[in-house]
Amino acid sequence: MSDSHPPAVLFERRPDHVALVTLNRPAARNAVNGDVARALDAIIKQTEADDDIWAVVLTGCGSQAFCAGADLKEVSAGRSKDLWTEGGGFAGFVFAERSKPWIAAVNGPALAGGTEIVLACDLVVAVPSASFGLPEVKRALTAAAGGLFRLPRVLPRQIALEMILTGEPISAERANQLGMVNRLVPAERLLDEAMALAARITVNAPVAVRESLRVARRANDLPDAELRAMTEQSSLRVRASDDFKEGPLAFIEKRAPKWTGR
Repeated sequence: MSDSHPPAVLFERRPDHVALVTLNRPAARNAVNGDVARALDAIIKQTEADDDIWAVVLTGCGSQAFCAGADLKEVSAGRSKDLWTEGGGFAGFVFAERSKPWIAAVNGPALAGGTEIVLACDLVVAVPSASFGLPEVKRALTAAAGGLFRLPRVLPRQIALEMILTGEPISAERANQLGMVNRLVPAERLLDEAMALAARITVNAPVAVRESLRVARRANDLPDAELRAMTEQSSLRVRASDDFKEGPLAFIEKRAPKWTGR
């Protein structure tokens, strides 16, 4: 691809079985267009199929924004459908089936669809200049990419409703105080902190991590009886893995386990 048309999304393998994914449209505040949606959709499929990738960090290029949501130029041109994929929903991401943990490394404001992308991730590291908001009602729109039901799950109901109904954002500092953000760090440490958090995950048995995440993601959606059944199924899958044998053996032999992810 020529220098005048760089990839809309960058993909990089990092140590410790971690992949780094970067929204790469800084001139457009990393807004989502069709190229971003198709690229993220493909990257999710790639990371899911790759047994050597156990966690993914998602960030934005530059310091102006993590993601400004939908590219309004695309919307105005009648290409809104291009911003969604069949399997992933908005940005090819927000409704995608993902078994591996994703960490949002929020390098600036995440608004509208940008906040919805963050909400679709599992953990969040952010810089103080970041902010989160669903301003759709200011333009006679609704946050259709998961924000209306995911935001009240991660924030106190009254705070989430105020954000949804007024369209006003909150700062990363307040989001951190309210539990939406796991780490609030200086900009120069953002990726290091996100990678360190990912490494703290990938030091664990990958199958156990994926199965634990599978149940935990549904904790607010299902009654206890269904969650118990899911937990039992996940436990059986973990017990059937090679790593289930490796964990106790490494403990007995007083060494670090050598996980295979199988």
